[in-house]
Amino acid sequence: MSADDAKETRCGFCAIIGAPNAGKSTLVNTLAGAKVAIVSHKVQTTRARLRAIVMEGEAQIVLVDTPGIFQPRRKLDRAMVDNAWGGAGDADAVVLLVDGRSGLTEELQKIIEGLGNLRTKAFLVINKIDLMKREDLLKTAEAFNAAYAFERTFMVSALNGSGTEDLRKALAARMPKGPWLYPEDQVADVQLRFMASEITREKIYNRLHEELPYASTVETEAWEERKDGSVKISQVIYVERDSQKAIVLGKGGQTIKILGQQAREDMEEHFGRKVHLFLFVKVRENWSNDPERLRMMGLEL
Repeated sequence: MSADDAKETRCGFCAIIGAPNAGKSTLVNTLAGAKVAIVSHKVQTTRARLRAIVMEGEAQIVLVDTPGIFQPRRKLDRAMVDNAWGGAGDADAVVLLVDGRSGLTEELQKIIEGLGNLRTKAFLVINKIDLMKREDLLKTAEAFNAAYAFERTFMVSALNGSGTEDLRKALAARMPKGPWLYPEDQVADVQLRFMASEITREKIYNRLHEELPYASTVETEAWEERKDGSVKISQVIYVERDSQKAIVLGKGGQTIKILGQQAREDMEEHFGRKVHLFLFVKVRENWSNDPERLRMMGLEL
């Protein structure tokens, strides 16, 4: 038997849950060593579950970046919250990620109550420690562990990577024995069309966060492979009102031109090829309560 044959591989799923804006997508990107999830300072940026693949020794950890858990109001909100708990219920390991500065809020107490319904014990990961005093950090850890019997507690900065190596090793040890589900060099289980839509949505969030809160979504309608190796991508940005369409277009079409340029450059870096991007804006009233639209986004009611 060769040394390779003797290697014992592990593979499993880890769900990362928490309140909106705790830093889940940033942590996923840091652990994966690549930009997989879109990151915005706006809350509830992640809508559907997204999988990132992390290699640690002989273990393959499939991270499930879930939407933030919050009090739902619209059908979109409800689908996002159900999606988050669904990801946690199916996982081999669960991470509750919290912004250490917020402490044990009422919102987080409700999430902790939900942890009791899961078959898997959870790790507590306190994020943004680079912005906290040591004494406040210890008080926060004590409060959370008094509220729930977490298996282990980790203190990290998802932004600069501090403490994430220990977390990655602990997650690897929790993965069940079994073959890898993905090639060793793959970093995400995401269709390219979906990733292209997410890239454009990130640019919209970051540029229009004041004027256009949560009123837009992006769909990649066409993906055309060209003989020269480049790709032509056509996307539709859906908004709910004519006034929002005007915001996305900007004066003389300047805003959508900038959004398109930023998204195209990001796509070319992600896909490693030249991208021809065409953006269109359409009004679809009440799209966030349309079950068919939510299903197309990977959300089920």
